Amino acid sequence: MTFPPPAPDAPLFVVINAASGQNDAEETIARIADILGEGGRHHEFLRVDTPSRIAEVAKDAVRHAVEQCGIVVAAGGDGTLNAVAQAVHGQGPAYAVLPQGTFNYFGRTHGISQDIELSTRALLRARMEPVQVGRVNGRLFLVNASLGLYPQLLEDRETAKRQLGRSRWVALFSGLRTLSNGGHQLTLDIEQAGQQRRVRTPTLFVGNNRLQLERIGIAEETALKSGRLVGIVVRPTSGLAMLGLALRGALGRLGDAGNVDSFTFKRLDVAPRRTKRIKVALDGEVLWMTVPLRFDIPEPLPLMLPVPEDRVEVE
Repeated sequence: MTFPPPAPDAPLFVVINAASGQNDAEETIARIADILGEGGRHHEFLRVDTPSRIAEVAKDAVRHAVEQCGIVVAAGGDGTLNAVAQAVHGQGPAYAVLPQGTFNYFGRTHGISQDIELSTRALLRARMEPVQVGRVNGRLFLVNASLGLYPQLLEDRETAKRQLGRSRWVALFSGLRTLSNGGHQLTLDIEQAGQQRRVRTPTLFVGNNRLQLERIGIAEETALKSGRLVGIVVRPTSGLAMLGLALRGALGRLGDAGNVDSFTFKRLDVAPRRTKRIKVALDGEVLWMTVPLRFDIPEPLPLMLPVPEDRVEVE
């Protein structure tokens, strides 16, 4: 599907997550507003003061953008980018991001700076291009989706942060503790291109981000360019071996591990046995989904990308 590009002076409707830090949000809004004002660009901020309202606020932004031929902008971390993309996808407006996440894989892959001033200035000259996204049971993901051990790791990390404080050391300790337990083994019936198989694994990971897959050492990352997703399954293993896999991933050598299988696909049907619902992590946000799960590639997302001279180099 082709998308009509927005006008160079199209108004911007900025969805910004203010729930995680009032002072930081106010400062960020002020910096964005100054740059957009200097550029003579009409803009409006739609604040998310309660995390549960982000989908509602994003839909409001889409409605305004449709009415005024504008662009919907997501300013925040991975969860904010995902929720706003979900609201925008298939509705007509172009989508832009001012990424503020810890890893920022989506922004970095597309040359968008995490520095709010650089990304906002780049947005003033950005041009729309369709980019691939993934989907599972109707829900989009920009970077990755997973079930099993990784959603558990995310939940354990948030629990630890609430109990011990939000720091990198708390997150690291929690992650190591979850990995050392090995995780619950899933039995998955998988159908791909008419072929069926049953696998036992602590986790299924589906990637849609070249940079992330490249960093952990999965060679199939090149398949993303040909309109495919990348699946990764880990064979049943001990907690100690899981820690070893985490180290391999950190060193960019996960694909060399003998107990890791990776493959590419356009559509994947997954039926976990003995359960009707399962936790799935989408771009770092955990939610319950009804099984079976279908992973596929929907129509592309019309993303505002920086012109070549404004793109930042991947570090």
